[in-house]
Amino acid sequence: MKLTYNLLFLLCVTLFFSCQEKQELTEENTGYLRLQIGANTALGTKAEEVYNPKQLTVKILNSAGKVEWETDDWSKEESQSIKLPIGKYTIQASSAGFDGKSSAFDKPYYAGTQEDVLVEKDKETSVKLTCTLANVKVTVNFDDSFEVAFKSAAVTIGGIANSAEALNFKMGEMSKSAYYPVTNLYAKVAVTNKSGISHSQTDTIKNVKARDHYIFNYSVAASGSGSISIDVDESTRTYTFHFAVDPTPKTNLSASANAWSKFAYLNGKIVSATEELDPELMSFQYRLESSGEDGEWTKIAATTKEDSFEGKIEGLTPNTSYQYRLIYGDEQFVSPTYTFTTENTISLYNGNFDNWAYGTGDYKNTWFADFAQKQEGFNYVAGFNSSFWDSGNIGTSTGTAAMLGAKNPTAPEETIVHTSGGKAAKLESIYVVIQFAAGNIYTGNYQETIMSPMGARINWGQPFTSRPTALHGWIQYTPGTVNRGKNENLPDDATLHLNDTDQNAIYIALSDKGSQYEIKNGEKKFIDFDNDPNIIAYGELPQEECVKTDGWKEVNIPLVYRAIDRKPTHIIIVFSASKYGDYFVGSDKSVMYVDDFELIYDGEPTIKN
Repeated sequence: MKLTYNLLFLLCVTLFFSCQEKQELTEENTGYLRLQIGANTALGTKAEEVYNPKQLTVKILNSAGKVEWETDDWSKEESQSIKLPIGKYTIQASSAGFDGKSSAFDKPYYAGTQEDVLVEKDKETSVKLTCTLANVKVTVNFDDSFEVAFKSAAVTIGGIANSAEALNFKMGEMSKSAYYPVTNLYAKVAVTNKSGISHSQTDTIKNVKARDHYIFNYSVAASGSGSISIDVDESTRTYTFHFAVDPTPKTNLSASANAWSKFAYLNGKIVSATEELDPELMSFQYRLESSGEDGEWTKIAATTKEDSFEGKIEGLTPNTSYQYRLIYGDEQFVSPTYTFTTENTISLYNGNFDNWAYGTGDYKNTWFADFAQKQEGFNYVAGFNSSFWDSGNIGTSTGTAAMLGAKNPTAPEETIVHTSGGKAAKLESIYVVIQFAAGNIYTGNYQETIMSPMGARINWGQPFTSRPTALHGWIQYTPGTVNRGKNENLPDDATLHLNDTDQNAIYIALSDKGSQYEIKNGEKKFIDFDNDPNIIAYGELPQEECVKTDGWKEVNIPLVYRAIDRKPTHIIIVFSASKYGDYFVGSDKSVMYVDDFELIYDGEPTIKN
């Protein structure tokens, strides 16, 4: 009974302070914001296409980055005064549906941001926010001489470094403009002349910026060889490219590269040919760019695949530039010389789990696998929303849980370690007050504890731009019997239930989403790793290995790539002593130690069939 009274007392105290906070918010600590939103249509786009309040999304974020107010139909709010808690805010407005990745004809997207907007007590703050074009405008024109010289022609324009849809402009159709996300562009023109000979050429446009307008004019080369000229109007950010195309093509070869950190995939094509070429006489050559024009070429085989040629260069040096080309025979025909730069081999930050520190302020009793303060060469600082690694510790060491004694299911370990003299991460599943908490650690940031439905809001993922082939490290695991949670909370495909032996979980994913993923385990809002279109690679410790270990066990988890031509923006790594801890099911006796984890860049990447 004593425990019941204590819990009732704690609940009353919590409700008292909660009500008091709400009263203070409504009566004493509020101000008002009047927002005016307009658009800068410097590129001549019709204003009614840009600023339609019904198609404008507006968000107001507080100083912690949390959305305090939002609407997806500004027309209902634009004449209103918005009531807000006093403080500093960031205002974001954008065309509805803008995701920063899409490309489309005649569909510009506009966006604007205003930071450090101060809302003061009992005062109205007026802010004027101007939205500008958030993407890139492209227009394609075909000269009259072009239509006379060629039977058909089409230009395909797409982004070089992202997955935005490429769009086609066909000769003879009405001229129209397209809008692309901000990325370097390629423009491939494919033509068929009056004699029925088809060929193509690809040009690239670099240093692309938002609000730029690129006009591509195609005409016939007067001298028999192609050339490019550029007219620039900085006042309107308009760049006009004049491409001259030869209507009588010769034998032309082309090549492209997909460079990783220590190897590169090459692809070559016969763009046009005046004679039949023997595929077996095709090969690639490469050399260090720093070797100069007199540098010696290294030859590698080219394998025929449908209408193209493939090759792979191995043993490359990370973050290094190389030249390459496709050749026929004894250099009878040679493609232009191209350049690629290999990726960096980005190390897994604090993968040995030697660096630990308590946070500050409300998090002074919370362990973070990070430095106590900013260090040279590292941008991560121990604390809320700043650490590279985070865990559920914030939920069990702050707020109401801390009143009963702060707990850290994830903590540094100095005795049971893989490398002597260092530390490991100890992940210990425990039962805290009224809820099961799995020992876990992940790349991302814990955001808040949610009481109804009981759970947490977490952002998974940290910025990352390289492509490793595997995750390697060491674990030591002792599972208990599942004695916490309810079977009905588990997913339909769960591999264990109450009274079964617990299992651990380790998985890694690479995403090109461009941002973190929001997880709400109380609402069972997770990442669908199997079907999410932004997950470009995934790997997990097999179920048969998620069992008790005899001391330290070496694990190697290959990343299975679903696309080898896309680069990630974020990395997600999760360790948990209880596989279904996200569903609050597991054993409060399960303990896992993890140490000396690293990302592997050698070897052939695993590719999903």
